[in-house]
Amino acid sequence: MSDNQTLDRVARLIGDARRILFITGAGISADSGLPTYRGIGGLYHERLTDEGLMIEEALSGEMMQRRPDISWKYIAQIEANCRGAQPNIAHRIIAALEHEKPGVWVLTQNVDGLHHDAGSRHLIEIHGTVHHLRCMDCSHQRSVKDYAGLQLPPACPKCGGVLRPDVVLFGEMLPEAGLNRLETLIAHGLDLVVSIGTTSVFPYIAGPVWWAREVGVPSVEINPGDTEVSEIVTHRLRLGAAEAMPELWRRLHPELPLED
Repeated sequence: MSDNQTLDRVARLIGDARRILFITGAGISADSGLPTYRGIGGLYHERLTDEGLMIEEALSGEMMQRRPDISWKYIAQIEANCRGAQPNIAHRIIAALEHEKPGVWVLTQNVDGLHHDAGSRHLIEIHGTVHHLRCMDCSHQRSVKDYAGLQLPPACPKCGGVLRPDVVLFGEMLPEAGLNRLETLIAHGLDLVVSIGTTSVFPYIAGPVWWAREVGVPSVEINPGDTEVSEIVTHRLRLGAAEAMPELWRRLHPELPLED
């Protein structure tokens, strides 16, 4: 089947569906200038940190508790490399589809906040967001646009403890609220599952696609490379998100172009 035929079929599925779950990974943000996970790791590719650590050790929950200055040093470097990124057309199309269909939800692994910035509100940021900080000792929380001007590690203005980004670091548990929201969505049923820009190596990311296969719900993968779910989805588009999503939008809304 040609890409155009697959695009036509996927557009019809999206048009007919009321409840859609979009599952997104770093690939959707690549066209906003952000590195993929492997690209972020590439900042330290095949070399240790200044402290002689693997980056996974420096960015672990255990290190944040024991030496927050080390974890913050590398979190801040990654944030600086991503600073100023804006939602791209793929983020904006998903947000526009939510506006049309209140049953559209996004499950994202990304911590960049770009889905939120694009206007998505039915959003499960399963790994958290770098734009939200919380105290490790008390209940204080705050939102930040970026880390420019932050004293690292930042002190809590309420108790004097250490603030940390509200993200899931290596070795930490996923947020229970996000997992419960995902379970509820699946329990209520979905008409379509769309996986975009993720290798789907985590069970909670591949899980909705496997569920769709088991219950006979159509699924779509948008990814130029092979992934853990490539062989089980109903339809596969070997395209990047910023290429595929505008093509689908044009088929759904030929009279309503979306600006790049």
